[in-house]
This record gives sequence, structure tokens and C-alpha cells, in this order.
Amino acid sequence: MILLTPGPTAVPESVRAAMSTETLHHRTKEFEAIFADTRELLKKLFGMPEALMLVASGTGALEAAMLNLTHKKALTVNGGKFGERFGKIAKAFNMSYLEIVVEWGESVTVASVIEEIKKDAEIDAVFIQLCESSTGVRHPVEEIAAEIKKINPNIMIIADGITAVGVEHIDVANIDCLITGSQKALMLPPGLAMMGLSDAAVAKIEAKPAGFYFNLATELKNQRKNTTAWTAATTLTIGLRKVLTDLFELGIANKYNEIAKIAKATRAALDAIGLKQFPKNPALSMSTYELDGANALRKLLQNEFKVNIAGGQDALNDKIFRINHMGYVEVYHAAWAVESIEIAMEKLNMRKFDASASKAFARSFYLEG
Repeated sequence: MILLTPGPTAVPESVRAAMSTETLHHRTKEFEAIFADTRELLKKLFGMPEALMLVASGTGALEAAMLNLTHKKALTVNGGKFGERFGKIAKAFNMSYLEIVVEWGESVTVASVIEEIKKDAEIDAVFIQLCESSTGVRHPVEEIAAEIKKINPNIMIIADGITAVGVEHIDVANIDCLITGSQKALMLPPGLAMMGLSDAAVAKIEAKPAGFYFNLATELKNQRKNTTAWTAATTLTIGLRKVLTDLFELGIANKYNEIAKIAKATRAALDAIGLKQFPKNPALSMSTYELDGANALRKLLQNEFKVNIAGGQDALNDKIFRINHMGYVEVYHAAWAVESIEIAMEKLNMRKFDASASKAFARSFYLEG
């Protein structure tokens, strides 16, 4: 089965092998050395002065950021299932927050965020997705962050990069907290959340610690000594060190270029067979396309062609499909996926097969570059 869902993503054999060694106790010098290496590699990946690893899915890191970086009032951007989650976290802790709701498939505008910042001096933290993975939209986070910092440099910018970190270069000059998860571009099983932190974020966390398990001040104190406050995800940490070591040996810019080329070729193929992209400003991590009857297509792909892609949620159920480009996706995986979609569409009486998808993919990837 070719796994092309936008998380969990496929885990390379070399990473599985690295994680198959004997289990280590987390309170040993041996593991502390591995943890130290991994932390330094994470800082390099984020391009930020501090990094944390939490035993949780990405949502755990979102909750930790909300608890520790909002002292007065949060502003959240809700343009899909995952933007909506920020508001739900704030509500669960009875925290004061304001939500900007964006139509699914649309990016939030810089002007709309700045308008709210100027109206409400209580806002001290802004929460936004780099990629809203329920729709495949890329929000203009870096531009928004830069404009906010011009108004008030003390406002924290928290970016959910769960489907962006490891996919493309992210300008973190004005970002205070950048979040990702193990099961996306970092090609690991679920269970490890990671956070990059600015010096300003660290100062704010240490000034007013919050929470128990997700108390980031407690974690910072321990992880700076190459240990963890609670039981570490030892096997996942070993796997993460392998993933990051391999990425930097390959050259992270080369990986970003490969993902961009696969995304471009996939979209050329799907455009060629008459399908329409759903997001107005698509992220590189996935290709999201409109199709009435998407669930029947996905079922046929899985059962007959051994290709697993994702569908839509809520009102987009059976209306869109999403193909992952993050992590361990070879060019032949993507090429087979688009060819399978075109054949499946004929089998479902959606269009006649004429090999347009394969031709467009090959032309884009191999001839146009």
C-alpha cells in the first residue's frame, strides 16, 4: 500500500531499522547523549534558539503553547478543522480569546488580523496555521507576523507548522513558537510533538509557568540538561535523530526542492484531467482537489490500486481529496497515484482515460523541472 495521506505518513525502512534497537532507559547517559544530539538538530531544523520535545501528538503542543504563551487574551485564526482547534483549547481552559473565522479554502488576510490587533490591546498571543491541512491552504504567516511585530513586538506569534515544518523554508524572524509533529514531514510514527521557541517566548514561559504535564518552564529546565520532566519517547527520539541526520546529509534545501517538484507535477497531472484545486493559496505539503464522489474514488484507489489518499471533513466530506507530498514520498509514488486516479475516474464513469495525467506529470517533473 502506498500511503499518501497527510499524516500519518510513511516511515522509511532506514528509520524503522534505527528504532528497532534495544529499548533504552530514559534516565541514562547513553540516552542523554542521543537526546542532546537530537535537540541540536531540531534547533537547526527550526532555525530557532530553543527547541522542546513533548510526548504527545501535535495537539498537545498546541495546548502547551496556549497555556504558556497567552497571559491575557489570544487571537486565533479558524480556517478549517485545525484552526478551529485553537479556539476549542482556549475554551476548554476558560481563556479569553477572539477568533477570526475564514471561509474554508481561503487564506486569512494580513489586513483582517492587523485590524483585530489594533482594536484590542489585550491580545498578547496570536495562533495560526502555516498550512491548514483540512483544506490544504497556506496562510501568509510570515507576513502577518512581521506586521504584528511592527505594532507590538511583545505579542507572541504561535505558528502551527505541523504540516509545514520539513516541507518548505519557513522565515522564523518574527515567529515565537513553531510547532510540528512526528507523523508528518518528519517520517515517524505518531507520538512526538516538537516546538521551536524564540528567546522572547522562553522569557515569557519562564515568567509565568502554567500547567502540569504541559508546563513548558519545567520542560525547558530539564531538556537543557538533556533529560525530560516526564518519561521520554525514547524510540521516537532515536528515530528523529536518524531522520534529521539524513535530512541534513541530503541537504534540507534539496528536500524542499524535491517536495516542490512533486507537488508541481501532481497538480499539473490533476489539472490535465479537468480537476480543480480547492484552496485558493495551496500549501506545498499536499494537493487538495474538488471532486463530487471523492469517497468512491478513494475507496477504489485503496482496494484496486493500493493507493491510500485522504478525503474531506465536515461539509467537505465526499467533496475533496488530499494527496500528501510530505516526508517519504518518492516520485514514482506520486506518478502512480495520479495515473491511478485517472484510471479510477474512468471506472467510475467520471471521464474517459487518455493518459493525460501521466503525460502531464512526466512533462512537469522531468522536462520542466
